[in-house]
Amino acid sequence: MSTPTTVSLLAPDDVRRLRATADFVREQETPVLLSRVLPGLDGPELRAVADRCRFGHAALLLFPADHAALRAGLAACGLSDRPGSRPSVVVRDRLAARHGLDPADLDVRILRPAVHGPRGERRAVEVFSLVAPPGAEPAALAAHERAHDHEAHLAFDVDRPDPLVLRGLRASFGRHGAVADGGGYNPHEDGTVFYFTAPPGTGTGYRRLELYAGGDHRDLLDEHLAARPSAAAPGSAETLLRLLTGAWTTQALATCAQLRLPEAMSPHAPLDAGRLAREVGAQTEELTTLLRYLAMLGVVSEEPEGFRLTTAGLLLREGATGSMRPLALMYGGPFYQSFAHLTHAVRTGEPGFDHLYGQNHFDHFARDPELAAAFDGSMAASSPMFDPLPAHPVLTAAAASPAPRTVVDVAGGTGELLGRVLAAHPSLRGVLLERPHVVAAARERLAATGVGERCSYLVGDFADVPSTGDVYLLSRVLHDWDDTRCREILRHLAGAMPSRADLLVVERLLPTDATPSLATAWDLHMLCNTGGRERRVDAYARLFETSGLVLVGHRPLPFDAHVLHVRKR
Repeated sequence: MSTPTTVSLLAPDDVRRLRATADFVREQETPVLLSRVLPGLDGPELRAVADRCRFGHAALLLFPADHAALRAGLAACGLSDRPGSRPSVVVRDRLAARHGLDPADLDVRILRPAVHGPRGERRAVEVFSLVAPPGAEPAALAAHERAHDHEAHLAFDVDRPDPLVLRGLRASFGRHGAVADGGGYNPHEDGTVFYFTAPPGTGTGYRRLELYAGGDHRDLLDEHLAARPSAAAPGSAETLLRLLTGAWTTQALATCAQLRLPEAMSPHAPLDAGRLAREVGAQTEELTTLLRYLAMLGVVSEEPEGFRLTTAGLLLREGATGSMRPLALMYGGPFYQSFAHLTHAVRTGEPGFDHLYGQNHFDHFARDPELAAAFDGSMAASSPMFDPLPAHPVLTAAAASPAPRTVVDVAGGTGELLGRVLAAHPSLRGVLLERPHVVAAARERLAATGVGERCSYLVGDFADVPSTGDVYLLSRVLHDWDDTRCREILRHLAGAMPSRADLLVVERLLPTDATPSLATAWDLHMLCNTGGRERRVDAYARLFETSGLVLVGHRPLPFDAHVLHVRKR
C-alpha cells in the first residue's frame, strides 16, 4: 500500500496577498501612481519625474513551507517562477537587523515573475521568500512580518541612471514627504535600491517606496543612508571621504576614453587584462588597477575570464549612439585643470580658466582646432535634453502654418538642436548663426542627417541675428555670460525679431530651495570656467524685461533643463 504524497501549499493569506499584488501591478499608470504616492507632486514636476522613472514592480515577502509551495502559490495566481530566484542581500540584512539574527542564517531569495501593465508595459511582482516550515524557528519571524508587512513596497525603475539624475529624483521624493529608509547594493544582479517611507496621506496601502537603479551607486547610497532620521553621525566621515575622491572618478573615466578602452573591449565577451594592455599600449598590472576601479563605477564588469564593457561603458566609445566621450575628455582635460583654480575664482571673481590659460575659454578653444572640435562634441553629448523640444507648441504651431516658417538657431553650435527640429517638422526651414569653424562642422552634421537642404548658414556674432525668423532658438548661451553681456545679447535678439516671432531659450534653472539639481553643479562650473552663471527663473524674467522681451512661460526638459518661451514686449 502506497503512502499518500504530501502536497506543499502556500498559506492562504500569502496567496491572497500575492494575487492582490499582481492585480495592482497590472492596473497602474506611472504618472497617476506617482501622484497618488507623493501627494502634491503634479504639473511640470510630475512630468519630469515620470520621464525619469517608471513604475516597475510591487513587492511582498512570503514564507513558503518549501520551494514547491512557492511554485504552487505562484501558479495559482497565474505567475511563473522562471527564470528562477537569486539571493536578496538587502532584504536579508533588513530582516536580520530587525529581528537580531545573523544574516548568514537567513536564506532570503528574490524572484520577479513578469506581468504587464495596462499598455503592455513589462513589469514584475517582486517576491521575496524565506522558507519557514511549520514549527521551525523562522515561523515566529514570519508571523511578525505578515502582520506588519515591512517589506511590501512600490518600486520605480530609474531610466538611464546617473548620479545627478538620482540625486534629483531623491530630492523630488523628499520634497513631497518621502523619508529615506535604507537601501543597499545587490552584487548578484548589479543593482542599487533606495528605500523611502511613504509620506503621510499617500494614496495607496503601501507605506514604503523604492527607487531602483541598475549598476553600482554605493556612493549615492551612502548619502541616502546618511539622510535617514536615525542615521548615526560617524557615517558622515565615510560619506565625505567618498565625496573627496570624486576627482579620481573623473580622471579614471577620462583615462578610459583617452586609452580607447571602450573601443578595445566587447560588451559581449570578456577579455583578459594582458590582451587589453597590449591593444591600448599600457602596463598590465597598472591597467588592471584602473579596470577594477572602472568596474566599481559600473563602466566595465569584472568576470572570471576578464573584463567586459557595460552599457554605461559603451557611452565612452567614439561614434556610439549618445557617446559621452567628448565630455569625458573635456571634463578630465582643460576643465579639470581649471577647477584647480576654483579658490582663485571664488576669491577674485576671475574664472579659473582665464587665470590658468590667460584668456577666456571661447578664445582659447578657437585657437586650437582639435580642442574646439572636442568642445563642440561635448556640447552635442548633452543633446538628450533636446528630445522633447520639437514637440513644443510654438514649434508645432509654426510647422502647421500654411505659410513657410523659419527657425533661427542663434549660436547653435554644430546644429544638434536645429537638426532635431527640422527632422521632426519637414515643413520648417532653418538658419544657423555661428562662428566660421563651427559653421563648417554644422554643415557636415546637418547634411548627414538629411536636413541640410532646408538650412542656410550665417557666419557672425550676436549682432548679426537675422530679422527673417518666425521662431528663434537660444540654447545654453546665456549661462556663459554675466548679466551685462546677457542683456546685450537679448537686445540684439529683440531688435532683430519680428513682432510676431517667438524665442525659445534653453537653460538650466536654479531651484528656489536647497533641492539638489544639475543647475547647482553647472553654476559652479560656470563660475570657474566661463564667468557666467545659472539663474533662477525670476532672474531670467528680469533679464528679458530689461531687454524689451517678456517671459511667457517655461517647461521642463531632461537633465534639469527648461525651455523658456519669450516674446517681444
